[in-house]
This record gives sequence, C-alpha cells and structure tokens, in this order.
Amino acid sequence: MVTAFQSPFLPIAIGFFGLGTNYFVWGGQALFRLPKASSDVDKTMAMWGIFMGGLMQFITGIYLMVGLSWFPVYSSKAPLYMAALAFTAYGVHWFAIGWRRYIGASDGAEGWMGIAFAVVSILGMLVFFQAGDIPVGILFLILTLIYLTEIPTRLAGWTSGGRLVGFWQFLGAIWLMYLTYGVVFNTALAAHWWV
Repeated sequence: MVTAFQSPFLPIAIGFFGLGTNYFVWGGQALFRLPKASSDVDKTMAMWGIFMGGLMQFITGIYLMVGLSWFPVYSSKAPLYMAALAFTAYGVHWFAIGWRRYIGASDGAEGWMGIAFAVVSILGMLVFFQAGDIPVGILFLILTLIYLTEIPTRLAGWTSGGRLVGFWQFLGAIWLMYLTYGVVFNTALAAHWWV
C-alpha cells in the first residue's frame, strides 16, 4: 500500500486565476462592449473561455479529486470535495460555452444550463459559508448571481441581462484575483490573508 503525505499545496490558485482572467475578458467585453462584437472577437473570446475558464479549472478540479480520493494528500476534505466538484463542472462548462461561441452557435440553450449551475453555485455557497470559509462563500454568491441572471437572459431574451451578466463576471474577476493573491501569499509566505 502506498502512503501519501499530507500536502499544504492546494491547486486552487490555478483555478481561481484561470476563471478570474476569463471573467475579466468575458465580463469586460459584455459590460463595456469593448472590443466591439464581431466573428473574430467571438473566436478570441472563445479561446480565452476554453483555455483560461475551462482548462485551468478542469485541471484544478481533477487534481483536487485525485488528491482527495486516489492519493489522499489533503487534510481538509469536506469543503475541498465541493471545490473539486465545482472546478471540474465549471471547467467543462467553459469548454462547452467557449466552443459554442467559437463556432457561432446559438446561446439560447444556456438558459437551461444556467439552472443547473445556479443549483451547484447555491450548493457551494451553503457548503463554504457553513464551513466558515466566507471568502469562497462570497465567490459562490457571485456565481449564483451570474447564473440566476443567465436564466432569463438566455431563455426569455432579456436584452439588458447580458450586460448584467458581464457586471457580475467583472465583479467576480476582481474577487477571484483577491482570492488568488490570498491563497498564494498564505501558502508561499505563511501570510494570513482572509481566504
């Protein structure tokens, strides 16, 4: 039997930074309308979504799940299990959204997706707030607002909803960068940021 050592090096900063960068790109474009929408801009946006929002979160989620199950190297398991679920699910979600935007397909069905991701965002909020991890609970609150806004925007054609989604994403990007700094400083320098 292989005995795994406990590791303090959680990969969550990778997922936070990837989603934060993606939310600056997607949220900034939706909120400020810069750069102006075009097929070339959609393809560029799609690549950011696939690689930063998708790949970096997916890697984080799989890394966490393997570290929790196959090689139990993390001491704090309960909230990390929720993090592994969320990073993996949101990563695959960004693969789908990015690919949809790259090929120019309709975004209408993303309203139905918004229901499932609002549910998982609320679950994350409940888990992290109950575990006493307020900063990550706040992140899941922002994610909940994004998906609750996505539902009427995509399904009912709420025209100003796209800009509001962009606002929540941009706000989320700022919070994700804070979380990235906090995790890295706390891990690398034994600092005591509020994360």
